[in-house]
Amino acid sequence: MEGIQHKTISVNGINIHIAEKGEGPLVLFLHGFPELWYSWRHQILYLADHGYRAVAPDLRGFGDTTGAPVNDHTKFTVYHLVGDLIGLLDAITNQDESKVFVVGHDWGAFVAWHLCLFRPDRVKALVNLSVPFYSWNPNGDMVKLLRAAYGEDHYIVRFQEPGDIEAELARIDIKTVMKKFLTFRNPEPFYFPKGKGFRHSPNDATVTLPTWLSEEDVEYFASRFDKTGFSGPINYYRVIPLNWELSSAWRGAKVMVPSKFVIGDLDLVYHMPGMKEHIENGGFLKDVPLLEEVVVMEGAAHFINQEKPHEISKHIIEFIQKF
Repeated sequence: MEGIQHKTISVNGINIHIAEKGEGPLVLFLHGFPELWYSWRHQILYLADHGYRAVAPDLRGFGDTTGAPVNDHTKFTVYHLVGDLIGLLDAITNQDESKVFVVGHDWGAFVAWHLCLFRPDRVKALVNLSVPFYSWNPNGDMVKLLRAAYGEDHYIVRFQEPGDIEAELARIDIKTVMKKFLTFRNPEPFYFPKGKGFRHSPNDATVTLPTWLSEEDVEYFASRFDKTGFSGPINYYRVIPLNWELSSAWRGAKVMVPSKFVIGDLDLVYHMPGMKEHIENGGFLKDVPLLEEVVVMEGAAHFINQEKPHEISKHIIEFIQKF
């Protein structure tokens, strides 16, 4: 679309598909679940038009990125994911460009926080959406905490058993699956009761698309997930306990990169237990001392970079232009 180029870069044992456009300082865009590089289509064009080189990969296990062992969730730790990005940056930058700008959303934000935690020497500044940074929690991994708070039907808990959720999703038309995920905008927990599909919308219920998501957009997402399946992307959830086990050495460590954070007030993440307090009452700033700005956008839900593309593009530009 509109001059976006596509390439495949072989690094870290996988073949990473990237979409890119523009010339200038590099801005690396990292998508979430269940998404692709395509989630950044508006920001790629905007940043390229404003003097930046915008690069958006399909992350390990997603889309046209190939070679990851999708049947082994232990190959999807945050260490693998950050390693993929370091390898990618080494391949697409020159020696004069040791640091880049990074923008992440959802799982992409989680990976971006850890890229900054592990390799702050590679990031000029960070803009993250939807998922804030928490330092390592000695009280248990997120799956245990969510199971205790919401029970077995919470989607992250349901995603833990290999093959289980894939079998349920396979019984629903792939376009319908994508529509139900991407149009969810209730500021409440997302449930997937066993054998019953999406609790917020029966499997056979018609989904009316919002103005920001077209049938063409849905078709693109669906075509890729129809080809790859969901195991690779869902491995990001399955490896949560292992990430927690492996990360205790970073207990108390802080993200020391200039950062900006944006979240919608209808985002289900914003309404998780303790999340507002963490973001607004000093815990977030303690973990990210160089956090310069927090924006809570009214009337915006989880897929904020697609729902509010112009506003998010402006938030990105206004921040990275400082550096």
